[in-house]
Amino acid sequence: SEEVDRMANFKGHALPGSFFLLFGLWWSVKYPLQYLSQKLNKKSHRTHYFQRVDAIEGGIKIFFSLVGMLAEQFVPDGPHLYLFSGERRDWVKLMNWQHSTMYLFYGLSGLVDVLTWTSQLVPRGLDRLMLAVAVFVEGCLFYYHVLHRPVLDQHIHSLLLVVIFAGAGSILLEVFLRDNIVLEMFRACMTIVQGTWFWQIGVVLFQPWGGPVWDENDHSNIMFLTMCFFWHWAAAVAILAVNYTLAYCCLQRFRRGSGEPYISLGVRQKKCDSSSQAAFLNGSDEE
Repeated sequence: SEEVDRMANFKGHALPGSFFLLFGLWWSVKYPLQYLSQKLNKKSHRTHYFQRVDAIEGGIKIFFSLVGMLAEQFVPDGPHLYLFSGERRDWVKLMNWQHSTMYLFYGLSGLVDVLTWTSQLVPRGLDRLMLAVAVFVEGCLFYYHVLHRPVLDQHIHSLLLVVIFAGAGSILLEVFLRDNIVLEMFRACMTIVQGTWFWQIGVVLFQPWGGPVWDENDHSNIMFLTMCFFWHWAAAVAILAVNYTLAYCCLQRFRRGSGEPYISLGVRQKKCDSSSQAAFLNGSDEE
């Protein structure tokens, strides 16, 4: 029974971790492609193709949220939609209910995504605002999720709160600074770190593949996990850099294949500017 509970708790962290990781990786490819293609075509607005992708993305978010809620509610030891039971009306599996609430808000965010790109009545920016609210709700839920738990448990979840609230803040800025590549890449980075850190929490606390139990009173473990958290962050930044570079190279190859001019990195322009300056000075000397 203890083994079953341990694996169930691990899966409860691995499932949202996988969802966040998939979305983070997708955004780390989508936004560089969108930004570089706009620069390539010299357009200040997003193409209809990317708008359709946003609507599809919202639908996938709704699907993932439904899967998460059903998994939390209907696992063998889940609450099965009962919030309390018995004559004393004892609470039933509140941890599962908290996870379900988190998925509910991400599902609402997906719904607003779809409505934003299928209806002209939805105000622009509402999709980002709803996503910021969903991330903020996730942070609040997890803050009280581990209150009065062992020190190691609290610490490893508090590190997760860093990226959650940082992500919520950056997404809120996107309401007012739409299509800002820096904010979009930062969101992708925070989402990747969320995904990998959910997996890390599951591995540390529940040892799904066996191994020694982490000593919750050893300060060295807390020091290592803090350092490990920033390794996750560094890995996410490296992924963003690689995907941005790959997007640039793919677009360049596509442009060369179609015989169109490729994106300038600014080097030629500087050379051209310096040569034109020299010609201007020479002309001035002759006069």
